[in-house]
Parts: sequence; structure tokens; C-alpha cells
Amino acid sequence: MIDLDVPKKFRPLVAQARGMAEEVFWPISRKYDRAEHEYPAELDLVSAVIDGMSDSGAGQGAGASSSTRASDDGAQEGDVAAVGSGRKAKGERANRNGSNLSSVLSILETCRGDVGLTLSIPRQGLGNAAIAAVATEEQKARYAGKWAAMAITEPETGSDSGAIRTTAVRDGDEYVLNGEKIYVTAGERAELVVVWATLDRSLGKQAIKSFIVRRDNPGMKLVRLEHKLGIRASDTAAFSLQDCRVPAEDLLGDPEIKIEGGFGGAMQTFDNTRPLVAAMALGLTRACLDKTGELLAQAGVVADPDRPANVQPAAAARLLQMEADYQAAYLLALRAAWMADNGKPNSMEASMAKAKAGRTCVDVALACVELAGATGYAETELLEKWARDSKILDIFEGTQQIQLLVVARRILGYSSKELK
Repeated sequence: MIDLDVPKKFRPLVAQARGMAEEVFWPISRKYDRAEHEYPAELDLVSAVIDGMSDSGAGQGAGASSSTRASDDGAQEGDVAAVGSGRKAKGERANRNGSNLSSVLSILETCRGDVGLTLSIPRQGLGNAAIAAVATEEQKARYAGKWAAMAITEPETGSDSGAIRTTAVRDGDEYVLNGEKIYVTAGERAELVVVWATLDRSLGKQAIKSFIVRRDNPGMKLVRLEHKLGIRASDTAAFSLQDCRVPAEDLLGDPEIKIEGGFGGAMQTFDNTRPLVAAMALGLTRACLDKTGELLAQAGVVADPDRPANVQPAAAARLLQMEADYQAAYLLALRAAWMADNGKPNSMEASMAKAKAGRTCVDVALACVELAGATGYAETELLEKWARDSKILDIFEGTQQIQLLVVARRILGYSSKELK
């Protein structure tokens, strides 16, 4: 059974991530919000610290690159047993708190500092999580230490990953990729891009595979960098792939097209990364609640969880309601990550976590701007920036509507063809 306390071995990691948010990210957050597309040089030191923690084993999964899935035979090496007596009945598998849970906990803390800066930490991109989720051991070793972005979205396909038009045609020992990709987070800065493409358009989503493409590949051209509402510290790129040749060994997962369940390998990426996006939303939500509580306290309004909401000031009652939404989203994210650590199918739970956390983040951020009044709207505090940053967390890695659709299909037992 899942244990809801932060495992003892993860507490130093959580404390370090919290310190990073407050001491490194908050002081430079406004600077890089204004200096869009300028690389935050301060992140080189942050990345070195994370790499050092991971190499020493102290990090226990300090970022997206560590999120992977336990095998059916047990958790991955380096996982730790859940807190408690450690005893289990004969034949019962021990609980595992592994790299997915630790990644969720650490990313929550860094995004309490700044989501855009977290997305810009070298070698901790969503493409790294994709490689960790589905790559072979040989591929993981070959691309260890590389920064990977992830390219899924295309013009006119929106959230329907199964409608991808970028093609991959086998030519000897290579695949030739052609198509367009937009909204690629960290696309300009990353060394690798995990590109989703189809081996056969007529077969739909079953023929979709993901490929590791080197950023300096002459067949992949940077078209533009987007100007955005929020997460402006993070670069967001658009690419054109024109006869882009990729070694066959850089196809992630099984190269065979499987009519039944063939999309599952590619979609397993989302089962690992959606809890991470939920954690990003939770971090930003936590920042908004903490800052708003602080500002209200300065005005003499203090929320008391031990008293009925109807006998407290309206602002205090609203803060308590938002805190309850935060806690619900937090528990959903922990469950989805814990299931991945324990080798349990978590597609529905990952979508639940992402949907709840994304919606809660937007609602809380906007409400906190409102509760803080003129201070919330001004640049004297980060609340207005957090409100702008929040919207993307309800969109990327699958929109709110897509998450609810995934959940509905799982609950009702419908396929994607039966419920659209």
C-alpha cells in the first residue's frame, strides 16, 4: 500500500530542491521572464549540482531524466522500500518508492520557484524522461548526460497524437524523417530531440514511433522560437524535418508495427511524464498559496483550518478551499508516480493527476491574483507572472480535455475509436 509520507531518504533531496527554488530561482525569475530566449547561465551550476547528486546516489532521482518504470519482477536498481516495518506477507511484493516519486517531489519544489527555469535545466528535459521510459539499456548508456527535448505536436494535429503526419521511411540502416514539429520545449538548447513519427500513415496510431535525433542533424532545421504568454525563460521551438536521416539504432523501443497495442510503447512516455507535469503544476500552485497567505496575513486575514469556513473572512475561506484542491491534486500525483515505481499500469491515474493538477493550478493562480488585489496584478510580486505561467500546465503533455477523455475511456472500457 502507498505510504503518503515523504520517504526519509528523499527528504534531503526535497530540502535541497526547496532551497534551490528560494535561493536561486526566485531572485532571477523576473529577470528571465523579461529576457525571453536568453539562456539562464545560472542553471549551469544547478545542473552540475543535480548531476553530482545523481552520480553519488544522493539524488534518488533528482529530475526528469530519472523517471523510468519498474519491471514486473521488482523495482529498478536504487529504489528503496516504503517507510514502515519492512515486513511483508509471504509472496507479497514490497512497496517501492523509486525515481518517479522522487522526481515528482523534487520537481514540485523547483517549480515552486519557477516553471520556466525548471524546464530549462540542462539534461532534465521531457525528452530525457521519454528516453528513460522506453529506451533500451544500450540507448540509455549511449545518450547518458545528453539534454533531450521532445517533439510531438504538429500543425493541424493538436492534441491528437495519433494523427501525427511526420513520416519515417526505412532506408537501409537509416530512417528518413519528413514533417514539421511545433511547441518543442527546450528545442533550441537541447542536444537531442525525441521526434514522434509514423512508419505508415494508413495504419494510424499503431505505426507511430519515437526517434532520437541529434540537434545538429542537417535535416532538422530550426524555423522559429515562439513568443509566449508564460514560462518565458524556457525556449519553445518549431522545426522542419527535410530528408532527416536518423540511424536505425536510434528508434526508441520495438521497430515492428504491431496492430494490437502498437501505440502503447510510445504512449508509455506520457504515463511517466504526466505525473511530472502534474508536479510542475503543484509547485506553482504551492507558490501561489504560500505567497497569498503571506500577503493576507500582513493585512490581518489568517486562514484557520480548524474553524468552519462560514465563520471566517471570505478571503480566508477561499484560501482554505484552494488548499483542499491542492491536497487532492498532490495525492493523485503521488499515486501515479508510486504506481510507476511499482510496475503498475498507471495511464488513467497519470491522466487524472495531470488533469486535476493543471486545472487546480490555473484556478488557484488566477484566484490568488484576485485575492491580492493591486499587489497581485503588479510586478512587485511574482503572482502575476505565476498566473501567466499556469496556463501551459493545463495544456502541454495533453490538454485538460484529452486527459478527461483518457480517464473516461479507462473507466467505461471504450477504445479510442469508440469514444472520441
